[in-house]
Amino acid sequence: MESEILLSSDLMDPLKTSEQLRLASEQRKLRLQVLGLNSLEAEATFDRVARLAASFTQTPLAMVNFINDERQMFRGMYVPTASPDDKADPAGGGVVFDLSSAAREAPNDYGFCPHVVAQGSQLALDDVFDYPRFKGNPLVNDMGVRSYLGTPLRDNTGMILGTVCVADMKPRNWDRKLREGMQELTETLLADFKLRDSLLAQQQELFAVFDGAPFPIMLTEGANHLLRYANGKQGSAFGMVPQFSPGRTALPGLETIGVFNAMDEAFHTGRAATLPRVQISTYDYPQPQEFSFLCTPVRTSPGAPISGVLTVAMNVTGQAFTGHEQQAFAANVQERFERLGSGGVAGAFPGQRA
Repeated sequence: MESEILLSSDLMDPLKTSEQLRLASEQRKLRLQVLGLNSLEAEATFDRVARLAASFTQTPLAMVNFINDERQMFRGMYVPTASPDDKADPAGGGVVFDLSSAAREAPNDYGFCPHVVAQGSQLALDDVFDYPRFKGNPLVNDMGVRSYLGTPLRDNTGMILGTVCVADMKPRNWDRKLREGMQELTETLLADFKLRDSLLAQQQELFAVFDGAPFPIMLTEGANHLLRYANGKQGSAFGMVPQFSPGRTALPGLETIGVFNAMDEAFHTGRAATLPRVQISTYDYPQPQEFSFLCTPVRTSPGAPISGVLTVAMNVTGQAFTGHEQQAFAANVQERFERLGSGGVAGAFPGQRA
């Protein structure tokens, strides 16, 4: 059977140590963080690829699955809507699967995708029951999956980030045409990864301008406010913390005064939120200071979902602060983020140049 050949890879290689697997997993997680893919949020591009995979293979279940060292994240998914009768009797032909964001994840021992990532090659299981090591997998027990085809999802650097996979509730013959078609479909996502790297490079140019700003600035990513960037003023005032640290725990002083509540509001409503005139002791000044914080939701393009929050702080101790300068700054930066793909960063700030 051809899928047996696919299984005899470095997944089964005794020379591939647990330490090697651990290091590869850490590198993959870092790459996912850099690309902004280390979370559960669905994306239209990945959902579309999952839908095309299901259509091409005529299967009821398809996913674009990213895998870090803790979990699997189904940022792309296709599952047909189950009827009430299907929910009452899953064996009746429908696939019962919760498509809420909370369900777009699974542990790393669930299903077959982690095996694809570990072995680094396509895995075709015509009938799971032919393989004792896979027959007892929770995916089989929970959903009745009998056949599976998973393809490694590589980025533009060659690193495997996860899989594009399809599954059926009955045995299937994954012939060469289907396997090659899935490989080609998976490779269409290379353009998305290249675009993300291009935008990241332009962001770095923008961050170089942030470094010269006279007030604290930080950019966080996602609903958990992972620290993507902080300028020198941010670090000297509120503390230097590692990149991708969860903001609430890494910056407890800002959490105490309510900054992250304002950031929550900005992220979830899509509107700028202000925290005016709050007192906080900073690392670079011994006495409590009054700061005003403006939290602005950030999108990488006008039609894209909110990806993070830009937070600008201004020391207003002893000033009749109106916030106009801070708001103008944030609005200018937001516009620049949305125009990243159109060129350089000159003019990102009034009176400053890249």
